[in-house]
Amino acid sequence: MLDDGRMQCDLCPRDCRLHEGQRGACFVRMRPKGEMRDRMVLTTYGRSSGFCIDPVEKKPLNHFYPGSSILSFGTAGCNLACKFCQNWDISKSRDMDRLADEASPDAIAETAVASGCRSVAFTYNDPVIFAEYAMDIADACHSRGVQAVAVTAGYIHAAPRREFYAKMDAANVDLKAFTDEFYIKLCGARLIPVLDTLAYLRHETKVWFEITTLLIPGKNDSSAEIEAESKWIMKELGPDVPVHFTAFHPDYKMTDIAATPAATLHRARDIALAEGLHYVYTGNVHDAEGGTTYCPSCRSPLIVRDWYRIDDYRVTPDGKCPGCGGTIAGRYEKFTRAFGPKRIPVAIGRPA
Repeated sequence: MLDDGRMQCDLCPRDCRLHEGQRGACFVRMRPKGEMRDRMVLTTYGRSSGFCIDPVEKKPLNHFYPGSSILSFGTAGCNLACKFCQNWDISKSRDMDRLADEASPDAIAETAVASGCRSVAFTYNDPVIFAEYAMDIADACHSRGVQAVAVTAGYIHAAPRREFYAKMDAANVDLKAFTDEFYIKLCGARLIPVLDTLAYLRHETKVWFEITTLLIPGKNDSSAEIEAESKWIMKELGPDVPVHFTAFHPDYKMTDIAATPAATLHRARDIALAEGLHYVYTGNVHDAEGGTTYCPSCRSPLIVRDWYRIDDYRVTPDGKCPGCGGTIAGRYEKFTRAFGPKRIPVAIGRPA
């Protein structure tokens, strides 16, 4: 509570200060009126915009039980304001009625088990804003041997970050650009909190994480910026954090910008590899070389991918190259067959 009677939400760096009846910038965290006015309520708890089973590579996670399936879902709202949002119909939704799927944490975990999913992903919109719901689901999943994955922009304060990631097994963090100007003008946010989250994950947790940068022509795709990002990752996080450079397509408030050329992704990958990063991928394009996991020691192709399809898999269950014995960073187990590239809608209680 603040001296002026407002309540401050301390979840993310937006620090929304709310009068009774007001919602935060994310739209889903609310200070009620009346008897409940001294608390913050998550209005989307227990409700979802839909469930699908995806290949884990679609998150994208290329080193977290590759080839496995993952139960994916989101809610509504977001604490960023990205003008290029590619899930804007969910993240920018103000229609709570669209959250038609009701699902308790136990029901989600049980559906994941019944559907043969290795993990559950909090995705489509940022799980930071529905942290309490995501954390309860993670607990339910862990009790059944299912992993929890956050697909996030990493925009969260330090104290809730500790609580949130204590429940997560893996994350894909959007590093949307490497300039504060981009974050301010196109996301309504700042760069430093995201870098702090990445450093925290690397140095203070055992969470497996990968990084995604959506390259937008003329906005964050210069060689100088990609080189600066790659140098920072190499210095602060190390060479074994996988990085995905993915293609933008015109959407939301940026329909006047052309889709990212494949050549831009190839150039970004070459720059990052030249800086010493071991695992650099291209995304949202058909590119077998850019989708393949190579052994950093002998350069043998170990997991050959085309988009989300796995065509060959040679990593040992303990994460080794069968040729030279080199370690391949990530989480692995015995591989039998890939789930495949198809997305399968699923209703809670009725497994796919």
